Amino acid sequence: MAVTESEDEFRKEEYRAHMDTYERFTALTKYSAIAVAVILVLMAIFLL
Repeated sequence: MAVTESEDEFRKEEYRAHMDTYERFTALTKYSAIAVAVILVLMAIFLL
C-alpha cells in the first residue's frame, strides 16, 4: 500500500505537533520542579 504525498505530509505535521507538545511538557515539568525547590528553600529559611 503506497503512501501518498498528502499522507506523508500529514504524518510529518503530526510528528512535529507531537514533538512540540513533548518539548512543552518537559519544559513545564522542569520549571515546576525548580519552582517547588525554590518554595521549599524559602520555607526552610523563613519557617525554621
